[in-house]
Amino acid sequence: MFDGLSERLASTAQKLRGQGRLTEANIEDTLRDVRRALLEADVALPVVRTFIDEVKQRALGEEVLTSLKPGQVFISIVQQELIKVMGELNEKLNLAVQPPAVILMAGLQGAGKTTTVAKLAKLLQEREKKKTLVVSCDIYRPAAIEQLKTLAAQVGAEFFPSSIEQKPTDIARAAVDYARNHHIDVVLVDTAGRLHIDAEMMTEIQQIHATVNPVETLFVVDSMTGQDAANTAQAFDQALPLTGVILTKTDGDARGGAALSIRQITGKPIKFMGVGEKVDALEPFHPDRVASRILDMGDVLSLVEDMHAKVDHAKAEKLAKKLKKGKSFDFNDLKEQFEQMQSMGGMSGLIDKMPGMGGMSDKIKNQVNDREIRRMIAIVNSMTPKERQYPDIIKGSRKRRIAQGCGLQVQDVNRLMKQQLQMKKMMKKMSKGGMASMMNAMKGKMPMGGPGGGMGF
Repeated sequence: MFDGLSERLASTAQKLRGQGRLTEANIEDTLRDVRRALLEADVALPVVRTFIDEVKQRALGEEVLTSLKPGQVFISIVQQELIKVMGELNEKLNLAVQPPAVILMAGLQGAGKTTTVAKLAKLLQEREKKKTLVVSCDIYRPAAIEQLKTLAAQVGAEFFPSSIEQKPTDIARAAVDYARNHHIDVVLVDTAGRLHIDAEMMTEIQQIHATVNPVETLFVVDSMTGQDAANTAQAFDQALPLTGVILTKTDGDARGGAALSIRQITGKPIKFMGVGEKVDALEPFHPDRVASRILDMGDVLSLVEDMHAKVDHAKAEKLAKKLKKGKSFDFNDLKEQFEQMQSMGGMSGLIDKMPGMGGMSDKIKNQVNDREIRRMIAIVNSMTPKERQYPDIIKGSRKRRIAQGCGLQVQDVNRLMKQQLQMKKMMKKMSKGGMASMMNAMKGKMPMGGPGGGMGF
């Protein structure tokens, strides 16, 4: 997300860092670049104007012009104003009510609302330890109810059955009554998506709202619609008392205009953002962390949270004990590392959160991708249990059989074997000398994945 905007602003920031002194003239030039970058990112014009005026007012003050490092101070101001535009802090869901807490989901058709209901149910179960119930009031879209039923099974949420013969208000009421009687904490109500804002459908969702009296009414919107997302949210807010917004498909949005426009135009906080197609690809929206990503400063806090939530700590501990006993790092261990990486959103998810990665060339970014990880797992899967445990026995004929088994080339098997050897050496050093030795071992051994070599994590 924000690739285009991040590239432009990071480039502008880089120019400023080298400036020993800033003048009114070069501040004006810089702000012109920032304005152009924001407009190209499809940020709403009123938001751009306000943002530039605020930055300019602060940049022309004593704080920047008299600073020993004016470039850094200016970048800090841009960062602070980006945070302000997007809402300062992450606003959590209001679940401190008598159960069940009802969350009503609204939005246009095609925004990913039904998938988001399942993602949010999973997040509430895992992070908030809530028992969730999902229900579909969409009696118009073919298979909408079945889709939610399937997704509910995937995420382990309870599904309340409904049918196209029922009235949406009756479905919603029955689901809340069921949740109350069965001690369920949260009810997520999926409503029919609208192709456009029509009076009849708006009346229907207002009636559902009045029936279930939700604590949260969330507007689900496709981030790739840019500033139109903010305008649509504003129109919905006039019909419904929205409490927040969920941005979907942010992983496919290179511009970021929606994220930077919604709060200013609607006054409603962005509470979550969808960062992929998988059911666990939903993150709380933290304006400060997103601002850091835009300016290519990374998002280490989210990275740490991902590791804490998604890494299998029992497996990590088992590997550590194995290495301490002097046993070597084999292909079973390597495969496990790849799978852990995939659970954290794959390489692209990790790269987005690492500081200074915005300047990485597209060629390298394309090489460091999740397809490569899947290819390498396929190679390991083609090995026999003995080959995985004792990599040294894999010679010519075995390599050919492994390559044939996974539909790849012998060269691909060789690359993976080289990577496993690097990891084995690195893990050995780590088991002897701790983190310092591991960091020294990693220096110069980070050839990015793809056709040119292993990934050396």
